[in-house]
Amino acid sequence: TIFTSMFMHGGWMHLIGNMLYLWIFADNIEDDLGTLNFVIFYFVSGVGAAMSQVLMDTNSQIPMIGASGAIGGVLGAYLINYPNAKVLVLIPFGFFSQLIKIRALYVLGFWFILQFINSALSSSSGGGVAYAAHIGGFISGIILILFFNRRAQKNIKKKNNTKSRSNKGPWEQ
Repeated sequence: TIFTSMFMHGGWMHLIGNMLYLWIFADNIEDDLGTLNFVIFYFVSGVGAAMSQVLMDTNSQIPMIGASGAIGGVLGAYLINYPNAKVLVLIPFGFFSQLIKIRALYVLGFWFILQFINSALSSSSGGGVAYAAHIGGFISGIILILFFNRRAQKNIKKKNNTKSRSNKGPWEQ
């Protein structure tokens, strides 16, 4: 099913890569949304990612696995909520490498552009990476987080209004 495919991976590196992205980006989004809303957000992003892949190749008989599309949704949400956050990135220079802090806007923008480039350069006939799912998940995450943020702001306003009406302490009647 679409949901069970989000927990399957094509190998250890696929799993490790996805866990790395979750470790870096997902905790902030979960803090913003709360655990239950984050789980809902994650699954809906995954469905959006899967539907994007299906729309790109409706005749495909190749099964799609992996959580990368749902994680793409988390990346899209992070881009909206934390565009100026600094992300520690390992930049390889041949035998040497450098750790550099780069704004999330540039890191995630570069990742998104790479998905388009890799999609254009790959063939869909033999399977491989579902780049359309990555792109669809990212776009789904951007759209979804706007709705979740709006909903969260309404809840905050509602809590503030009820608190301002009852400013009495427990000792006051």
